[in-house]
Amino acid sequence: MPINFDQVPSACFVLEEAKLRRNLEIMKHVQEASGANIILALKGFAMFSTFGLIRQYLHGTTASSLYEARLGYEEFGDEVHAYAPAYFEDEMEELMRYCNHITFNSPAQWERFKHKILSGDKKISCAIRINPEYSEVETDLYNPCVIGTRLGVTADQIGEKLPEGIEGLHFHTLCESDSYALERTLKAVEARFGHLLYQAKWLNMGGGHLMTREGYDIDHLVQLIRNLREKYDLNIILEPGSAVAWQTGYLTATVEDIIDSRGIYAVVLDVSVSAHMPDCIEMPYKPKVLGAQDAKPGQPAYRLGGLTCLAGDYVGDYFFETPLQVGDSIIFNDMMHYTMVKTTFFNGVRHPSIGIWREDDTFELVRQFGYEDYRNKLS
Repeated sequence: MPINFDQVPSACFVLEEAKLRRNLEIMKHVQEASGANIILALKGFAMFSTFGLIRQYLHGTTASSLYEARLGYEEFGDEVHAYAPAYFEDEMEELMRYCNHITFNSPAQWERFKHKILSGDKKISCAIRINPEYSEVETDLYNPCVIGTRLGVTADQIGEKLPEGIEGLHFHTLCESDSYALERTLKAVEARFGHLLYQAKWLNMGGGHLMTREGYDIDHLVQLIRNLREKYDLNIILEPGSAVAWQTGYLTATVEDIIDSRGIYAVVLDVSVSAHMPDCIEMPYKPKVLGAQDAKPGQPAYRLGGLTCLAGDYVGDYFFETPLQVGDSIIFNDMMHYTMVKTTFFNGVRHPSIGIWREDDTFELVRQFGYEDYRNKLS
């Protein structure tokens, strides 16, 4: 049954549990058919109230910081991978307690910390992030292969042999991409780093594999992974974030005011685009709104905007069959990935709650936010 939004407060991020399970079933099939391991990228989705379900399907988590690594270790399990552009001396020993795989951004970073890794009591498998100098990501903000990138190293910066103690390689050049973009990327990876793949034990192909999007060629992905594993005798790891939470939930909002701004109706909602949906501005993209439709001649445009003082705190123009009124509900679709992980308390505006629409068609309010959450960021 569809969600009964009358039972969901405003504003609220609400995850639909059945849709999350659907995505996880797809990933389970990919793992079983290909032999790859899929782990959850916390940078894209870190709603740990869902980890009990996710750990039934995925092997672990991957972190971009000490705090993400700790969250993954404490709330998901002890299979924790990490990658960051730089690590800190005063955090490395704690990071090592949580992680069993650590990827370093450069040979220099590895040289700085390898004595801690190799002399420690815990076995930690380490890798270097590589830059294949090929990416199909069109938005520079998300393209790790642009000239001047700080993410990963090129083949000439590693040489003919993996550094002593390094067992893996890691690349991440995709963003909500299909398997054919991966195939073209792998050609660049093999051309530049093939000799090192033969020396490695594992290859982490990062995130951006949007295998849960309708129309994604799962069989093609599976064959690519099988071919890699057979050719190089590698363990293959994928770490999607968006794909896990793709099309699994919503952000509910309410119309608080409508202002006629020279023929465009400027709508003030009880959420903020810049504070609660920042990816819409950064990417940028315009999310779908349930009940909105294409423009018709003479139909007014409603510019949906937020609560903050930022002039650009709006998400775009929408059209509705029935004119909007104060108090009407606005439901933004696909608001689980790269939303909650990026929200802020800018202007001190009220933060949306977090909830789950369970598979038994009941709503569970998981978290509400208040003044103390805002205050504690600043004290």
